Amino acid sequence: MHVEQRRGGLLETVHPVSAALYVDGAIRWSVGPDTASFWRSGCKALQLTSSLSHLPAELVAGLSDADLSIGAASHSGQPMHTEHVARLLERFELVEADLRCGAHRPMHEPSARKLDQAGLRPTQLHNNCSGKHTFMRAAAKFAGWDENYLPPSHPLQVENTARITDWMGEAPAVAVDGCGVPSFHARLHAMARAVARLAEEMGPASAPTGSLAGRVGWAMHRNPMEMSGEGRLDLRVVQAATEPLTVKVGAEGLFTIALPNRGAGLVVKVHTGNDAALAIAVRAVLDELYPGMFVPTAWDWANVQNVVGVRVGERLAVW
Repeated sequence: MHVEQRRGGLLETVHPVSAALYVDGAIRWSVGPDTASFWRSGCKALQLTSSLSHLPAELVAGLSDADLSIGAASHSGQPMHTEHVARLLERFELVEADLRCGAHRPMHEPSARKLDQAGLRPTQLHNNCSGKHTFMRAAAKFAGWDENYLPPSHPLQVENTARITDWMGEAPAVAVDGCGVPSFHARLHAMARAVARLAEEMGPASAPTGSLAGRVGWAMHRNPMEMSGEGRLDLRVVQAATEPLTVKVGAEGLFTIALPNRGAGLVVKVHTGNDAALAIAVRAVLDELYPGMFVPTAWDWANVQNVVGVRVGERLAVW
């Protein structure tokens, strides 16, 4: 399978795709090679679960679904996101300077322009990973660990690696992510197994398990705006689906999908890392596996437009 971009009916770019579905203890469907890739932000539900396990039980009990969703977010840096992270820091009796994710411009362009117009620089709150880092720093605080939670040797990161190894059934290679914490490199089939584990931890909508990881998964599903942002693929997939999905985008063309009603985990990888091609691939794979998964709706990424918004081409999946 691949995604083609055509302009004026002529082929412009080809984006190869791999995908794998894990359910009932095995890979039941796949397309493309079982390539290895970095999870990047695709494993934030697992990382958040580790952080939560080291917070006081009464504090965890008082967290809302929206709190958990932004803790697993790659958010767009809109005011709703930065204000929410600021409230969590205050709740944990921390400040922005306690974070170690670094600052970058909001991914939400209107929010970035407003900062520019006000003569302001982005803060660490605008970092798409600031929610995850807030929970990591809180875990280090309450567990009495070193406040520098970034190194792979830090107890929290050791636990994250162990959790991911257990859920995947094999040990990942480890490098450094864009926000400074460890990032995990593994085969797509192993990732799909871990995503299916998240779906199992969630349980079906009619009988959720109530486990800590399951609670994170359902929070992400119920609050996609907190973990994503306006116009983002994560948000659109959840909104358009006809059954519960917990989804997470990772950098460089990775997308994970937990299907709790089916106990299934799906991973899609666009080898070129192209975001627009990833949107087409995710829709095509879900349509192939589960016809009727999406309500009839236009998929914005299918159109290639020029700078004034005129349609000049298309993106399509080719099997």
